[in-house]
Amino acid sequence: MEGGENENGGKKRGCGCSKQDFLPEESFQSCRSYLNALCNTKSRLRDRLLARSADHMELHEIRGRSQHEMKKRLNWWDIIWFGIGAVMGSGIFVLTGEAARNHSGPAVVVSYLISGMTALLSVLCYTEFCVELPVAGGSFTYLRVELGDFVAYIGAGNILFEYVVAGASVARSWTSYLATLFNHDPNSFRFHASSFPEDYSHLDPIAAVVSLLICITACMSTKGSSRFNSIATIVHLLVLLFILIVGLTKGNPQHFSNFAPNGIRGILKASSILFFAYVGFDGVATLGEEVKNPGRDIPIGLIGSMLIIILLYCLLSATLILIQPYYQIDVNAPFTLAFQAIGLKWAKYIVALGALKGMTTVLLANILGQARYFTHIGRTHMAPPFLATVNEKTRTPVNATVVMTLVNSIVGFFTSLDVLANLLSLTTLLIFSLVALALLVRRYYVGGETTSSNRNKLILFLMLIIGSSIATAVYWAIGKNGWIGYAVTVPIWFIATLGLNLMVKEAKKPKLWGVPLVPWLPSASFATNVFIMASVDGASYVRFGIWTLLLLLYYVFIALHASYDAAKETTDTTSAATATCLEDGGASQLHH
Repeated sequence: MEGGENENGGKKRGCGCSKQDFLPEESFQSCRSYLNALCNTKSRLRDRLLARSADHMELHEIRGRSQHEMKKRLNWWDIIWFGIGAVMGSGIFVLTGEAARNHSGPAVVVSYLISGMTALLSVLCYTEFCVELPVAGGSFTYLRVELGDFVAYIGAGNILFEYVVAGASVARSWTSYLATLFNHDPNSFRFHASSFPEDYSHLDPIAAVVSLLICITACMSTKGSSRFNSIATIVHLLVLLFILIVGLTKGNPQHFSNFAPNGIRGILKASSILFFAYVGFDGVATLGEEVKNPGRDIPIGLIGSMLIIILLYCLLSATLILIQPYYQIDVNAPFTLAFQAIGLKWAKYIVALGALKGMTTVLLANILGQARYFTHIGRTHMAPPFLATVNEKTRTPVNATVVMTLVNSIVGFFTSLDVLANLLSLTTLLIFSLVALALLVRRYYVGGETTSSNRNKLILFLMLIIGSSIATAVYWAIGKNGWIGYAVTVPIWFIATLGLNLMVKEAKKPKLWGVPLVPWLPSASFATNVFIMASVDGASYVRFGIWTLLLLLYYVFIALHASYDAAKETTDTTSAATATCLEDGGASQLHH
Protein backbone atom coordinates (compact mmCIF):
# COMPACT_ATOMS: atom_id res chain seq x y z
CA MET A 1 0.00 0.00 0.00
CA GLU A 2 0.99 3.57 -0.54
CA GLY A 3 3.45 4.80 2.03
CA GLY A 4 4.46 8.41 2.54
CA GLU A 5 6.68 10.44 4.80
CA ASN A 6 6.51 10.21 8.54
CA GLU A 7 6.49 13.18 10.85
CA ASN A 8 10.29 13.22 11.08
CA GLY A 9 10.64 13.47 7.33
CA GLY A 10 11.72 9.85 6.83
CA LYS A 11 10.10 7.40 4.51
CA LYS A 12 7.62 4.91 5.89
CA ARG A 13 7.92 1.32 4.80
CA GLY A 14 6.14 1.06 1.47
CA CYS A 15 4.13 -2.02 2.44
CA GLY A 16 2.45 -0.10 5.28
CA CYS A 17 3.01 -2.98 7.71
CA SER A 18 4.98 -1.37 10.53
CA LYS A 19 3.40 -0.45 13.85
CA GLN A 20 4.01 3.21 13.04
CA ASP A 21 1.61 2.95 10.11
CA PHE A 22 -1.19 1.88 12.43
CA LEU A 23 -0.41 3.39 15.84
CA PRO A 24 2.23 6.14 15.51
CA GLU A 25 0.87 8.19 18.41
CA GLU A 26 2.76 8.80 21.64
CA SER A 27 0.35 6.72 23.74
CA PHE A 28 1.26 3.54 21.85
CA GLN A 29 5.06 3.78 21.74
CA SER A 30 5.54 1.48 24.74
CA CYS A 31 3.57 -0.54 27.27
CA ARG A 32 4.27 2.08 29.91
CA SER A 33 2.98 4.94 27.76
CA TYR A 34 -0.16 2.95 26.86
CA LEU A 35 -0.88 2.08 30.50
CA ASN A 36 -0.38 5.75 31.37
CA ALA A 37 -2.88 6.67 28.64
CA LEU A 38 -5.42 4.18 30.02
CA CYS A 39 -4.99 5.64 33.51
CA ASN A 40 -5.86 9.06 32.03
CA THR A 41 -8.92 7.80 30.15
CA LYS A 42 -11.35 9.76 32.31
CA SER A 43 -9.61 13.11 31.81
CA ARG A 44 -9.15 12.42 28.10
CA LEU A 45 -12.83 11.59 27.75
CA ARG A 46 -13.70 14.94 29.33
CA ASP A 47 -11.35 16.63 26.89
CA ARG A 48 -12.49 14.88 23.69
CA LEU A 49 -16.11 13.85 24.30
CA LEU A 50 -17.64 17.17 23.25
CA ALA A 51 -14.55 18.63 21.57
CA ARG A 52 -15.58 20.41 18.38
CA SER A 53 -13.27 20.91 15.46
CA ALA A 54 -13.19 24.14 13.43
CA ASP A 55 -13.74 24.78 9.73
CA HIS A 56 -10.20 25.98 9.11
CA MET A 57 -8.78 22.94 10.94
CA GLU A 58 -10.69 20.51 8.72
CA LEU A 59 -9.92 22.43 5.53
CA HIS A 60 -6.20 22.87 6.15
CA GLU A 61 -4.44 21.17 9.07
CA ILE A 62 -6.45 17.92 9.08
CA ARG A 63 -6.56 17.61 5.30
CA GLY A 64 -2.81 18.27 5.16
CA ARG A 65 -2.14 14.99 7.01
CA SER A 66 -2.76 13.10 3.76
CA GLN A 67 0.63 14.30 2.42
CA HIS A 68 -0.84 15.00 -1.03
CA GLU A 69 -4.05 16.72 -2.13
CA MET A 70 -6.76 15.05 -4.16
CA LYS A 71 -7.18 16.47 -7.65
CA LYS A 72 -9.99 18.98 -8.12
CA ARG A 73 -11.34 17.68 -11.41
CA LEU A 74 -15.10 17.32 -10.88
CA ASN A 75 -17.78 19.80 -11.92
CA TRP A 76 -21.56 19.99 -11.52
CA TRP A 77 -22.10 17.67 -14.50
CA ASP A 78 -20.00 14.95 -12.83
CA ILE A 79 -21.83 15.39 -9.51
CA ILE A 80 -25.25 15.08 -11.18
CA TRP A 81 -24.26 11.79 -12.80
CA PHE A 82 -22.63 10.54 -9.61
CA GLY A 83 -25.81 11.45 -7.72
CA ILE A 84 -28.04 9.54 -10.13
CA GLY A 85 -25.62 6.59 -10.29
CA ALA A 86 -25.26 6.38 -6.50
CA VAL A 87 -28.99 6.38 -5.77
CA MET A 88 -30.68 4.63 -8.71
CA GLY A 89 -29.64 1.01 -8.26
CA SER A 90 -31.96 -1.97 -8.08
CA GLY A 91 -34.18 -0.38 -5.40
CA ILE A 92 -36.79 0.82 -7.89
CA PHE A 93 -37.08 -2.75 -9.26
CA VAL A 94 -37.54 -4.32 -5.80
CA LEU A 95 -39.12 -1.93 -3.31
CA THR A 96 -41.93 -0.71 -5.59
CA GLY A 97 -43.68 -4.10 -5.58
CA GLU A 98 -43.92 -4.43 -1.81
CA ALA A 99 -44.95 -0.79 -1.33
CA ALA A 100 -47.66 -0.83 -3.99
CA ARG A 101 -49.20 -4.26 -3.34
CA ASN A 102 -49.09 -4.39 0.46
CA HIS A 103 -49.50 -0.76 1.48
CA SER A 104 -50.28 2.16 -0.85
CA GLY A 105 -51.83 0.68 -3.99
CA PRO A 106 -51.80 3.07 -6.99
CA ALA A 107 -50.95 5.86 -4.53
CA VAL A 108 -47.39 4.50 -4.60
CA VAL A 109 -46.72 7.52 -6.82
CA VAL A 110 -47.61 9.80 -3.90
CA SER A 111 -45.51 7.66 -1.58
CA TYR A 112 -42.49 8.08 -3.85
CA LEU A 113 -43.09 11.82 -3.92
CA ILE A 114 -43.34 12.05 -0.11
CA SER A 115 -40.21 9.98 0.50
CA GLY A 116 -38.43 11.91 -2.25
CA MET A 117 -39.22 15.26 -0.66
CA THR A 118 -38.01 13.87 2.69
CA ALA A 119 -34.74 12.85 1.04
CA LEU A 120 -34.52 16.28 -0.62
CA LEU A 121 -34.63 17.97 2.81
CA SER A 122 -31.59 15.92 3.83
CA VAL A 123 -29.89 16.76 0.53
CA LEU A 124 -30.35 20.48 1.26
CA CYS A 125 -28.69 20.09 4.68
CA TYR A 126 -25.82 18.09 3.19
CA THR A 127 -25.38 20.65 0.42
CA GLU A 128 -24.81 23.58 2.78
CA PHE A 129 -22.26 21.62 4.76
CA CYS A 130 -20.55 20.29 1.63
CA VAL A 131 -20.19 23.80 0.18
CA GLU A 132 -18.82 25.21 3.44
CA LEU A 133 -16.65 22.16 4.24
CA PRO A 134 -15.61 20.54 0.93
CA VAL A 135 -13.52 17.74 2.43
CA ALA A 136 -13.52 13.96 2.04
CA GLY A 137 -15.12 13.16 5.40
CA GLY A 138 -18.69 14.03 4.47
CA SER A 139 -21.08 13.71 7.40
CA PHE A 140 -18.21 12.66 9.71
CA THR A 141 -16.67 16.11 9.21
CA TYR A 142 -19.97 17.95 9.59
CA LEU A 143 -20.78 16.22 12.87
CA ARG A 144 -17.24 16.63 14.17
CA VAL A 145 -17.34 20.38 13.63
CA GLU A 146 -20.77 20.94 15.17
CA LEU A 147 -21.64 18.06 17.53
CA GLY A 148 -18.17 16.95 18.58
CA ASP A 149 -15.68 14.11 18.14
CA PHE A 150 -17.65 11.42 19.92
CA VAL A 151 -20.94 11.82 18.02
CA ALA A 152 -19.01 11.97 14.74
CA TYR A 153 -17.07 8.81 15.58
CA ILE A 154 -20.16 6.78 16.53
CA GLY A 155 -22.05 8.00 13.46
CA ALA A 156 -19.19 7.34 11.06
CA GLY A 157 -18.42 3.92 12.54
CA ASN A 158 -22.02 2.82 12.04
CA ILE A 159 -22.36 4.21 8.54
CA LEU A 160 -19.12 2.51 7.44
CA PHE A 161 -20.57 -0.79 8.68
CA GLU A 162 -23.69 -0.14 6.65
CA TYR A 163 -21.61 0.76 3.61
CA VAL A 164 -19.81 -2.60 3.86
CA VAL A 165 -23.07 -4.52 4.19
CA ALA A 166 -24.67 -2.56 1.34
CA GLY A 167 -21.62 -3.04 -0.90
CA ALA A 168 -21.55 -6.79 -0.26
CA SER A 169 -25.33 -7.03 -0.83
CA VAL A 170 -25.18 -5.20 -4.16
CA ALA A 171 -22.21 -7.30 -5.29
CA ARG A 172 -24.09 -10.55 -4.60
CA SER A 173 -27.23 -9.13 -6.24
CA TRP A 174 -25.06 -8.40 -9.29
CA THR A 175 -24.42 -12.14 -9.58
CA SER A 176 -28.15 -12.89 -9.20
CA TYR A 177 -29.17 -10.53 -12.00
CA LEU A 178 -26.36 -11.83 -14.23
CA ALA A 179 -27.75 -15.34 -13.73
CA THR A 180 -31.20 -14.05 -14.71
CA LEU A 181 -29.81 -12.79 -18.02
CA PHE A 182 -28.63 -16.34 -18.80
CA ASN A 183 -31.81 -18.07 -17.50
CA HIS A 184 -29.99 -19.65 -14.56
CA ASP A 185 -30.68 -19.94 -10.88
CA PRO A 186 -28.47 -17.40 -9.03
CA ASN A 187 -26.79 -20.11 -6.93
CA SER A 188 -25.71 -21.93 -10.09
CA PHE A 189 -23.21 -19.09 -10.57
CA ARG A 190 -21.82 -19.71 -7.07
CA PHE A 191 -19.75 -22.54 -5.56
CA HIS A 192 -21.31 -24.60 -2.81
CA ALA A 193 -19.06 -25.42 0.15
CA SER A 194 -20.98 -28.08 2.08
CA SER A 195 -18.64 -27.90 5.07
CA PHE A 196 -19.61 -24.27 5.72
CA PRO A 197 -22.78 -23.13 7.55
CA GLU A 198 -25.76 -22.83 5.18
CA ASP A 199 -25.89 -19.03 5.17
CA TYR A 200 -22.19 -18.88 4.25
CA SER A 201 -21.86 -21.92 2.00
CA HIS A 202 -22.63 -20.41 -1.42
CA LEU A 203 -19.31 -18.79 -2.32
CA ASP A 204 -19.62 -15.94 -4.81
CA PRO A 205 -16.40 -15.28 -6.76
CA ILE A 206 -18.24 -13.05 -9.25
CA ALA A 207 -19.21 -10.64 -6.44
CA ALA A 208 -15.57 -10.46 -5.33
CA VAL A 209 -14.25 -9.96 -8.88
CA VAL A 210 -16.78 -7.21 -9.65
CA SER A 211 -15.84 -5.43 -6.41
CA LEU A 212 -12.13 -5.65 -7.27
CA LEU A 213 -12.70 -4.29 -10.79
CA ILE A 214 -14.65 -1.38 -9.35
CA CYS A 215 -11.78 -0.83 -6.88
CA ILE A 216 -9.25 -0.58 -9.72
CA THR A 217 -11.44 2.00 -11.46
CA ALA A 218 -11.81 4.03 -8.26
CA CYS A 219 -8.07 3.95 -7.53
CA MET A 220 -6.91 5.01 -10.99
CA SER A 221 -8.72 8.34 -11.29
CA THR A 222 -11.79 10.04 -9.87
CA LYS A 223 -12.40 11.74 -13.21
CA GLY A 224 -12.09 8.37 -14.97
CA SER A 225 -14.56 6.92 -12.48
CA SER A 226 -16.88 9.79 -13.32
CA ARG A 227 -16.72 9.02 -17.05
CA PHE A 228 -17.42 5.33 -16.42
CA ASN A 229 -20.29 6.21 -14.09
CA SER A 230 -21.79 8.59 -16.66
CA ILE A 231 -21.76 5.97 -19.43
CA ALA A 232 -23.23 3.24 -17.21
CA THR A 233 -25.89 5.60 -15.87
CA ILE A 234 -26.91 6.66 -19.39
CA VAL A 235 -27.42 2.98 -20.30
CA HIS A 236 -29.49 2.57 -17.13
CA LEU A 237 -31.63 5.59 -18.04
CA LEU A 238 -32.22 4.20 -21.53
CA VAL A 239 -33.60 1.04 -19.92
CA LEU A 240 -35.88 3.13 -17.73
CA LEU A 241 -37.00 5.08 -20.81
CA PHE A 242 -37.94 1.77 -22.43
CA ILE A 243 -40.08 0.89 -19.40
CA LEU A 244 -41.80 4.28 -19.54
CA ILE A 245 -42.59 3.97 -23.25
CA VAL A 246 -44.02 0.47 -22.81
CA GLY A 247 -46.16 1.70 -19.92
CA LEU A 248 -47.61 4.54 -21.95
CA THR A 249 -48.40 2.33 -24.96
CA LYS A 250 -49.60 -0.81 -23.14
CA GLY A 251 -51.01 0.71 -19.94
CA ASN A 252 -54.59 0.89 -18.68
CA PRO A 253 -55.60 4.10 -16.79
CA GLN A 254 -58.41 2.17 -15.09
CA HIS A 255 -55.79 0.60 -12.79
CA PHE A 256 -55.71 3.90 -10.90
CA SER A 257 -59.42 3.75 -10.00
CA ASN A 258 -59.02 2.53 -6.40
CA PHE A 259 -56.23 5.04 -5.75
CA ALA A 260 -55.48 4.64 -2.02
CA PRO A 261 -57.01 1.38 -0.76
CA ASN A 262 -55.33 1.64 2.66
CA GLY A 263 -55.73 5.38 3.14
CA ILE A 264 -53.15 7.82 4.40
CA ARG A 265 -51.58 5.26 6.73
CA GLY A 266 -50.86 2.94 3.81
CA ILE A 267 -49.34 5.82 1.83
CA LEU A 268 -47.07 6.83 4.71
CA LYS A 269 -46.07 3.25 5.45
CA ALA A 270 -45.09 2.82 1.81
CA SER A 271 -43.15 6.11 1.97
CA SER A 272 -41.08 4.78 4.87
CA ILE A 273 -40.17 1.71 2.78
CA LEU A 274 -39.47 3.66 -0.42
CA PHE A 275 -37.22 6.17 1.35
CA PHE A 276 -34.42 3.63 1.13
CA ALA A 277 -34.59 3.85 -2.67
CA TYR A 278 -33.21 7.40 -2.29
CA VAL A 279 -30.24 6.52 -0.09
CA GLY A 280 -26.73 6.99 -1.52
CA PHE A 281 -26.33 10.73 -2.02
CA ASP A 282 -24.44 11.03 1.27
CA GLY A 283 -21.53 9.19 -0.34
CA VAL A 284 -21.48 11.74 -3.18
CA ALA A 285 -20.98 14.50 -0.58
CA THR A 286 -17.61 12.94 0.29
CA LEU A 287 -16.39 13.99 -3.19
CA GLY A 288 -16.52 17.67 -2.15
CA GLU A 289 -12.72 17.80 -1.81
CA GLU A 290 -12.38 16.99 -5.54
CA VAL A 291 -14.89 19.54 -6.87
CA LYS A 292 -13.52 22.53 -8.82
CA ASN A 293 -16.05 25.12 -7.69
CA PRO A 294 -17.92 23.87 -4.59
CA GLY A 295 -20.12 26.97 -4.26
CA ARG A 296 -21.62 26.38 -7.70
CA ASP A 297 -21.08 22.74 -8.61
CA ILE A 298 -22.22 21.03 -5.40
CA PRO A 299 -25.70 22.64 -5.11
CA ILE A 300 -26.41 22.09 -8.81
CA GLY A 301 -25.09 18.53 -8.70
CA LEU A 302 -26.65 17.25 -5.47
CA ILE A 303 -30.02 19.02 -5.67
CA GLY A 304 -30.31 18.59 -9.44
CA SER A 305 -29.67 14.84 -9.30
CA MET A 306 -32.21 14.34 -6.51
CA LEU A 307 -34.92 16.25 -8.41
CA ILE A 308 -34.28 14.09 -11.49
CA ILE A 309 -34.45 10.91 -9.38
CA ILE A 310 -37.73 11.94 -7.72
CA LEU A 311 -39.29 12.59 -11.14
CA LEU A 312 -38.08 9.28 -12.58
CA TYR A 313 -39.23 7.26 -9.57
CA CYS A 314 -42.72 8.79 -9.70
CA LEU A 315 -42.98 8.14 -13.46
CA LEU A 316 -41.72 4.56 -13.16
CA SER A 317 -44.09 3.68 -10.31
CA ALA A 318 -47.01 5.17 -12.27
CA THR A 319 -45.95 3.08 -15.28
CA LEU A 320 -45.99 -0.11 -13.21
CA ILE A 321 -49.56 0.61 -12.09
CA LEU A 322 -50.59 1.36 -15.71
CA ILE A 323 -49.24 -2.02 -16.82
CA GLN A 324 -50.73 -4.14 -14.01
CA PRO A 325 -53.33 -3.68 -11.24
CA TYR A 326 -51.66 -3.13 -7.88
CA TYR A 327 -53.17 -6.30 -6.33
CA GLN A 328 -51.53 -8.44 -9.04
CA ILE A 329 -48.04 -6.93 -8.73
CA ASP A 330 -45.37 -9.39 -7.68
CA VAL A 331 -43.54 -8.30 -4.54
CA ASN A 332 -40.13 -9.70 -5.51
CA ALA A 333 -39.95 -8.95 -9.25
CA PRO A 334 -42.66 -6.37 -9.99
CA PHE A 335 -41.47 -5.04 -13.36
CA THR A 336 -40.32 -8.38 -14.79
CA LEU A 337 -43.61 -10.18 -14.09
CA ALA A 338 -45.66 -7.13 -15.11
CA PHE A 339 -44.07 -7.32 -18.56
CA GLN A 340 -44.78 -11.06 -18.68
CA ALA A 341 -48.44 -10.33 -17.87
CA ILE A 342 -48.77 -8.25 -21.05
CA GLY A 343 -46.93 -10.83 -23.20
CA LEU A 344 -43.44 -9.29 -23.16
CA LYS A 345 -41.44 -12.08 -21.52
CA TRP A 346 -38.27 -10.95 -23.29
CA ALA A 347 -38.47 -7.62 -21.44
CA LYS A 348 -37.13 -9.28 -18.28
CA TYR A 349 -33.72 -9.26 -19.93
CA ILE A 350 -33.97 -5.50 -20.42
CA VAL A 351 -34.94 -5.05 -16.77
CA ALA A 352 -32.08 -7.30 -15.63
CA LEU A 353 -29.63 -5.34 -17.79
CA GLY A 354 -30.88 -2.06 -16.30
CA ALA A 355 -30.55 -3.45 -12.80
CA LEU A 356 -26.99 -4.65 -13.55
CA LYS A 357 -25.95 -1.24 -14.82
CA GLY A 358 -27.62 0.46 -11.87
CA MET A 359 -25.92 -1.82 -9.36
CA THR A 360 -22.56 -1.24 -11.02
CA THR A 361 -22.77 2.52 -10.52
CA VAL A 362 -24.04 2.03 -6.97
CA LEU A 363 -21.00 -0.17 -6.24
CA LEU A 364 -18.70 2.51 -7.63
CA ALA A 365 -20.32 5.30 -5.63
CA ASN A 366 -20.31 3.04 -2.56
CA ILE A 367 -16.56 2.39 -2.65
CA LEU A 368 -15.78 6.04 -3.46
CA GLY A 369 -17.82 7.14 -0.44
CA GLN A 370 -16.40 4.45 1.88
CA ALA A 371 -12.82 5.28 0.98
CA ARG A 372 -13.22 9.01 1.48
CA TYR A 373 -15.00 8.55 4.79
CA PHE A 374 -12.21 6.31 5.98
CA THR A 375 -9.53 8.66 4.63
CA HIS A 376 -10.75 11.57 6.71
CA ILE A 377 -11.29 9.40 9.78
CA GLY A 378 -7.68 8.30 9.36
CA ARG A 379 -6.61 11.95 9.21
CA THR A 380 -8.08 12.47 12.68
CA HIS A 381 -6.30 9.28 13.92
CA MET A 382 -9.61 7.72 15.00
CA ALA A 383 -8.67 5.06 12.45
CA PRO A 384 -5.12 3.97 11.51
CA PRO A 385 -3.50 7.02 9.88
CA PHE A 386 -2.02 5.06 6.97
CA LEU A 387 -5.59 5.08 5.61
CA ALA A 388 -5.34 8.87 5.23
CA THR A 389 -2.64 8.64 2.57
CA VAL A 390 -3.47 10.10 -0.84
CA ASN A 391 -1.49 8.52 -3.67
CA GLU A 392 1.02 10.96 -5.12
CA LYS A 393 0.48 9.80 -8.71
CA THR A 394 -3.29 9.21 -8.95
CA ARG A 395 -4.23 11.67 -6.19
CA THR A 396 -6.84 9.22 -4.93
CA PRO A 397 -7.05 7.53 -1.47
CA VAL A 398 -5.67 4.20 -2.64
CA ASN A 399 -5.02 2.69 0.80
CA ALA A 400 -8.56 3.28 2.08
CA THR A 401 -10.07 2.16 -1.23
CA VAL A 402 -8.16 -1.14 -1.24
CA VAL A 403 -8.87 -1.89 2.43
CA MET A 404 -12.61 -1.25 2.11
CA THR A 405 -12.81 -3.25 -1.12
CA LEU A 406 -11.12 -6.23 0.52
CA VAL A 407 -13.61 -6.11 3.39
CA ASN A 408 -16.56 -5.80 0.96
CA SER A 409 -15.25 -8.67 -1.15
CA ILE A 410 -14.70 -11.03 1.77
CA VAL A 411 -18.18 -10.35 3.19
CA GLY A 412 -19.81 -10.62 -0.26
CA PHE A 413 -17.90 -13.81 -1.11
CA PHE A 414 -19.18 -15.78 1.87
CA THR A 415 -22.42 -14.22 3.16
CA SER A 416 -25.87 -14.94 1.71
CA LEU A 417 -28.22 -12.15 0.63
CA ASP A 418 -30.71 -13.09 3.36
CA VAL A 419 -28.14 -12.49 6.09
CA LEU A 420 -26.93 -9.24 4.50
CA ALA A 421 -30.48 -7.92 4.05
CA ASN A 422 -31.15 -8.51 7.75
CA LEU A 423 -27.98 -6.62 8.71
CA LEU A 424 -28.99 -3.37 7.01
CA SER A 425 -29.85 -1.03 9.86
CA LEU A 426 -31.21 2.37 10.67
CA THR A 427 -27.82 4.10 10.59
CA THR A 428 -28.48 6.12 7.44
CA LEU A 429 -31.60 7.67 8.94
CA LEU A 430 -29.72 8.40 12.15
CA ILE A 431 -26.93 10.19 10.25
CA PHE A 432 -29.44 12.23 8.24
CA SER A 433 -31.14 13.27 11.47
CA LEU A 434 -27.86 14.24 13.12
CA VAL A 435 -26.74 16.28 10.10
CA ALA A 436 -30.00 18.25 10.21
CA LEU A 437 -29.48 18.83 13.93
CA ALA A 438 -25.86 19.83 13.31
CA LEU A 439 -27.00 22.42 10.77
CA LEU A 440 -29.27 24.04 13.36
CA VAL A 441 -26.35 24.16 15.80
CA ARG A 442 -24.12 25.63 13.10
CA ARG A 443 -26.54 28.43 12.30
CA TYR A 444 -27.43 29.35 15.89
CA TYR A 445 -24.31 28.70 17.94
CA VAL A 446 -20.74 29.99 17.57
CA GLY A 447 -18.38 29.37 20.48
CA GLY A 448 -17.20 32.59 22.10
CA GLU A 449 -19.80 34.68 20.28
CA THR A 450 -23.24 33.29 21.19
CA THR A 451 -24.46 34.64 24.53
CA SER A 452 -25.24 32.22 27.34
CA SER A 453 -28.89 33.28 27.15
CA ASN A 454 -29.17 32.40 23.46
CA ARG A 455 -27.23 29.19 24.04
CA ASN A 456 -29.65 28.09 26.76
CA LYS A 457 -32.68 28.92 24.63
CA LEU A 458 -31.14 27.01 21.72
CA ILE A 459 -30.65 23.94 23.92
CA LEU A 460 -34.25 24.17 25.18
CA PHE A 461 -35.77 24.46 21.71
CA LEU A 462 -33.58 21.68 20.31
CA MET A 463 -34.62 19.38 23.15
CA LEU A 464 -38.27 20.13 22.41
CA ILE A 465 -37.77 19.49 18.69
CA ILE A 466 -35.99 16.20 19.43
CA GLY A 467 -38.50 15.09 22.06
CA SER A 468 -41.61 15.94 20.04
CA SER A 469 -40.19 14.26 16.90
CA ILE A 470 -39.41 11.06 18.80
CA ALA A 471 -42.83 11.11 20.50
CA THR A 472 -44.60 11.49 17.14
CA ALA A 473 -42.62 8.60 15.70
CA VAL A 474 -43.29 6.34 18.69
CA TYR A 475 -47.02 7.14 18.59
CA TRP A 476 -47.04 6.15 14.92
CA ALA A 477 -45.02 2.98 15.55
CA ILE A 478 -47.33 1.61 18.23
CA GLY A 479 -50.16 1.75 15.70
CA LYS A 480 -52.52 4.25 17.27
CA ASN A 481 -55.12 5.39 14.75
CA GLY A 482 -56.37 8.31 16.81
CA TRP A 483 -55.27 11.91 16.46
CA ILE A 484 -54.88 12.89 20.13
CA GLY A 485 -51.18 12.04 20.32
CA TYR A 486 -50.38 14.02 17.16
CA ALA A 487 -52.46 16.94 18.48
CA VAL A 488 -49.93 17.19 21.31
CA THR A 489 -46.60 16.31 19.69
CA VAL A 490 -46.90 18.16 16.37
CA PRO A 491 -47.81 21.55 17.95
CA ILE A 492 -44.85 21.18 20.36
CA TRP A 493 -42.54 20.66 17.36
CA PHE A 494 -44.09 23.66 15.60
CA ILE A 495 -43.86 25.96 18.65
CA ALA A 496 -40.26 24.88 19.36
CA THR A 497 -39.20 25.56 15.77
CA LEU A 498 -41.06 28.88 15.79
CA GLY A 499 -39.41 29.80 19.08
CA LEU A 500 -36.00 29.02 17.63
CA ASN A 501 -36.82 31.20 14.65
CA LEU A 502 -38.06 34.18 16.66
CA MET A 503 -36.22 34.08 19.98
CA VAL A 504 -32.66 32.94 19.14
CA LYS A 505 -30.37 35.15 17.12
CA GLU A 506 -28.81 33.45 14.11
CA ALA A 507 -25.08 33.33 14.82
CA LYS A 508 -23.65 32.33 11.44
CA LYS A 509 -24.68 32.97 7.86
CA PRO A 510 -23.46 30.66 5.08
CA LYS A 511 -20.77 32.26 2.92
CA LEU A 512 -21.63 30.72 -0.46
CA TRP A 513 -24.86 28.71 -0.36
CA GLY A 514 -27.31 28.08 2.42
CA VAL A 515 -30.47 26.11 3.14
CA PRO A 516 -33.51 28.38 2.79
CA LEU A 517 -36.17 28.77 5.49
CA VAL A 518 -33.92 27.96 8.44
CA PRO A 519 -34.83 26.64 11.01
CA TRP A 520 -37.97 25.20 9.39
CA LEU A 521 -36.43 22.95 6.75
CA PRO A 522 -33.66 21.44 8.93
CA SER A 523 -36.16 20.93 11.74
CA ALA A 524 -38.58 19.24 9.33
CA SER A 525 -35.74 17.09 7.99
CA PHE A 526 -34.92 15.91 11.51
CA ALA A 527 -38.56 15.18 12.32
CA THR A 528 -39.27 13.25 9.11
CA ASN A 529 -36.11 11.14 9.39
CA VAL A 530 -36.97 10.23 12.98
CA PHE A 531 -40.52 9.45 11.85
CA ILE A 532 -39.23 6.99 9.23
CA MET A 533 -36.93 5.43 11.85
CA ALA A 534 -40.07 4.28 13.63
CA SER A 535 -40.80 1.92 10.74
CA VAL A 536 -37.44 0.14 11.09
CA ASP A 537 -37.75 -3.31 12.68
CA GLY A 538 -36.66 -3.89 16.27
CA ALA A 539 -33.87 -6.27 15.24
CA SER A 540 -32.13 -3.38 13.49
CA TYR A 541 -32.03 -1.46 16.76
CA VAL A 542 -30.49 -4.50 18.46
CA ARG A 543 -27.82 -4.77 15.74
CA PHE A 544 -27.20 -1.04 16.00
CA GLY A 545 -26.69 -1.38 19.75
CA ILE A 546 -24.30 -4.33 19.43
CA TRP A 547 -22.16 -2.66 16.76
CA THR A 548 -22.15 0.62 18.70
CA LEU A 549 -20.96 -1.25 21.78
CA LEU A 550 -18.03 -2.65 19.77
CA LEU A 551 -17.27 0.85 18.50
CA LEU A 552 -17.28 2.13 22.09
CA LEU A 553 -14.74 -0.49 23.12
CA TYR A 554 -12.45 0.48 20.26
CA TYR A 555 -12.93 4.15 21.12
CA VAL A 556 -12.06 3.77 24.80
CA PHE A 557 -8.99 1.57 24.23
CA ILE A 558 -7.64 2.96 20.92
CA ALA A 559 -9.39 5.82 19.12
CA LEU A 560 -9.71 8.13 22.14
CA HIS A 561 -6.00 8.07 22.91
CA ALA A 562 -4.89 8.24 19.27
CA SER A 563 -7.12 11.23 18.51
CA TYR A 564 -6.15 12.90 21.81
CA ASP A 565 -2.45 12.67 20.93
CA ALA A 566 -3.08 13.87 17.38
CA ALA A 567 -5.14 16.84 18.59
CA LYS A 568 -2.49 17.69 21.21
CA GLU A 569 0.26 17.53 18.58
CA THR A 570 -1.72 19.83 16.28
CA THR A 571 -2.30 22.30 19.12
CA ASP A 572 1.39 22.26 20.07
CA THR A 573 2.43 22.77 16.44
CA THR A 574 -0.01 25.65 15.99
CA SER A 575 1.14 27.29 19.24
CA ALA A 576 4.79 26.94 18.23
CA ALA A 577 4.09 28.44 14.82
CA THR A 578 2.19 31.34 16.41
CA ALA A 579 5.01 31.97 18.87
CA THR A 580 7.56 31.96 16.02
CA CYS A 581 5.49 34.48 14.09
CA LEU A 582 5.23 36.73 17.15
CA GLU A 583 8.97 36.52 17.73
CA ASP A 584 9.71 37.31 14.10
CA GLY A 585 7.27 40.21 14.24
CA GLY A 586 8.87 41.57 17.43
CA ALA A 587 12.36 41.25 16.00
CA SER A 588 11.25 43.06 12.87
CA GLN A 589 9.80 45.94 14.90
CA LEU A 590 13.05 46.22 16.95
CA HIS A 591 15.05 46.25 13.73
CA HIS A 592 12.97 49.11 12.37
